[in-house]
Amino acid sequence: MGVEINNRGNNFHVSGTAKSIELTEQVLKEMYAVTAGEPLSSERVHLLLQSIQVEDELETELADDISIKTKRGLIRGRTPNQKRYVQSIQTHDVNFGIGPAGTGKTYLAVACAVAAMEQDRARRLVLVRPAVEAGEKLGFLPGDLVQKVDPYLRPLYDALYEMLGFEKVAKLIDRNVIEVAPLAFMRGRTLNESFIILDEAQNTTTEQMKMFLTRIGFNSTAVITGDITQIDLPTGKQSGLRHVIDILKDEAGISFTFFKSKDVVRHPLVARILNAYEKHEKDDPENK
Repeated sequence: MGVEINNRGNNFHVSGTAKSIELTEQVLKEMYAVTAGEPLSSERVHLLLQSIQVEDELETELADDISIKTKRGLIRGRTPNQKRYVQSIQTHDVNFGIGPAGTGKTYLAVACAVAAMEQDRARRLVLVRPAVEAGEKLGFLPGDLVQKVDPYLRPLYDALYEMLGFEKVAKLIDRNVIEVAPLAFMRGRTLNESFIILDEAQNTTTEQMKMFLTRIGFNSTAVITGDITQIDLPTGKQSGLRHVIDILKDEAGISFTFFKSKDVVRHPLVARILNAYEKHEKDDPENK
């Protein structure tokens, strides 16, 4: 925070710039409020620090009430990018969340989908994923194609279980309100009144991305998430996610949110690991 803190008992004295003092006071009060109901862990401190860190004055203008209302409670974006992402999903029909793992792009998309279904703004949730994996072949796994893709949708399922509960998710899947649709099964369909999440979109080809985006029907919202630094397509195949950025970046009604390592809400080391890899890739002449 760039401040010095001295305390005597429960009296704290904070020294630094006016802005730093204000932010430090905010996080200290939030830390104190947390202790009323639970032990204060290092993970909680890390998340509180992330939630108040801002890059510039522009980002402080984001409304604090940007949140997702579900029956399990309010879910809020913690970083300015996450708040912007949630706001975009609430106001745009097609949304791209691009960045490293742990930045909340999939979790927040699922939260928005749950809220849309609970508020009757979407009749069903469609979870889509390309059948491409790093170093493995889906053909080695038992079951049909849907069952093969299921394990790789685990982050989406985990978020759904947390927000809706295991039994309700199972019932919604049985009733086809929540549908698992491998990308190969999307051709020829039109999805109306749906909330569609395409995960791991960096592993779509340019043709697949175009096909997916043209499946979107009336009163539907689509969220496409992926990390363009983790492409597992065969050599020579262009990523549809990387390609679509240049094509649609200036189109009205479509939002792009680019997450960075500072948006990672996992262990603090994860952000440092990502930064180290990024620095190495920039410095390595073989990557140029």
